[in-house]
Amino acid sequence: MTAPRQRPLLLLDVDGPLNPYAAQPERRPHGYATFRMRPPSWQASLAASRPYGRPRAAEYTKPLRVWLNPDHGPQLRALPFELVWATTWMHEANAFIAPELALPELPVIEWPSIDLHRQDPEGLHWKTRQVAAWAAGRPFAWVDDELTEADRAWIAAHHDQPALLHHVDPRRGLTEADFTALADWAERTAAP
Repeated sequence: MTAPRQRPLLLLDVDGPLNPYAAQPERRPHGYATFRMRPPSWQASLAASRPYGRPRAAEYTKPLRVWLNPDHGPQLRALPFELVWATTWMHEANAFIAPELALPELPVIEWPSIDLHRQDPEGLHWKTRQVAAWAAGRPFAWVDDELTEADRAWIAAHHDQPALLHHVDPRRGLTEADFTALADWAERTAAP
């Protein structure tokens, strides 16, 4: 008897695909709501301590503006994937993003702090090698706003299962076309 096939992984970046941070500040994309968040990593950042440039008490820390579309949670859950966070938010995505999208707690790819935004010797996205290692031979789709052809070529050469590296415009976030592309890829991948 053959074991049931595992569903492919859907590796989710937050900033760009779920939070269209690059949209015009005065023009929140249609369907999105504004959330003000103070995750611990944000509170510890110098960006949050503006204008003084030094850490401030949490109650005086400028909150992070995050745009999320509440419809994305149900749309993501309806896809035939196992959802995984692949974001610098790491476990904070479960605490701050998942509840706003009505998502359950998801597995998290943890990035060693020394790897965050480091330059790759082959010009790859700083997450690419860790994503491939974490997927451990499973088919996966990865949505991110920083993917390039170099990442696609590297994954094709180093990951022996189907993989879709899907770029999402950080000015728009996930769109219906993105959800359709993900569903179509999962269907083609599942076909014998």
